[in-house]
Amino acid sequence: DGVITDITLDDLRPLSGTDGLPLPRLESDSEGLALGADGRLYVSFESTAGVRKFAGIDQPAGPLLTSPDFEGMQTNASLEALAIAPDGTLFTLPERSGSAMQPFPVFRLKDGVWDQPFTIPRTGPFLVSGADIGPDGKLYILERDFVGVGFRSRIRRFALDGTKEETVLETLILTHDNLEGISIWKDTQGLRMTLLSDDNFRAFQRTELVEYRLTD
Repeated sequence: DGVITDITLDDLRPLSGTDGLPLPRLESDSEGLALGADGRLYVSFESTAGVRKFAGIDQPAGPLLTSPDFEGMQTNASLEALAIAPDGTLFTLPERSGSAMQPFPVFRLKDGVWDQPFTIPRTGPFLVSGADIGPDGKLYILERDFVGVGFRSRIRRFALDGTKEETVLETLILTHDNLEGISIWKDTQGLRMTLLSDDNFRAFQRTELVEYRLTD
């Protein structure tokens, strides 16, 4: 009936560098994941800011695709979210913008060239944790806020020029754990949001797979 009932882990392995060996610890802090129409995988990295392309999850990485604009990003708070458009254009955002009054920059990689076409407003205490471009052509941004005893989450969506902001979900504290992954897709009944939490390898957190339907 369209409800997830079980999950099977087929494989678990470290990401490989260009030499086929596991990426060094300081380069392996992967955060965002985007799947291209051709099956290639794109992964954004937070410690060494940039994006790598993989022909398959078990294949060596391509070179780090980076930009001078990424220099000076806050430690452990750089390229947190990654999304891909149907034409292969990549969009990525840092977890933090630099200050509470500064909007989040959206960086774009198109035809091998980086630019920063627009920003999205930073409102409230929420920080970026994931992104996806839905079948409706809109950019969905997953955000989270840690409030003492737990997390709360928010999802906003935008046109691909940063306009037409809408909040589609905002949860209470402890509704879910640390949601960081987001996929917007369509089934026979309409758009669905599949969300994944990161337990940070901590016993008091948990991995969750959460789904919502978009009713509009």
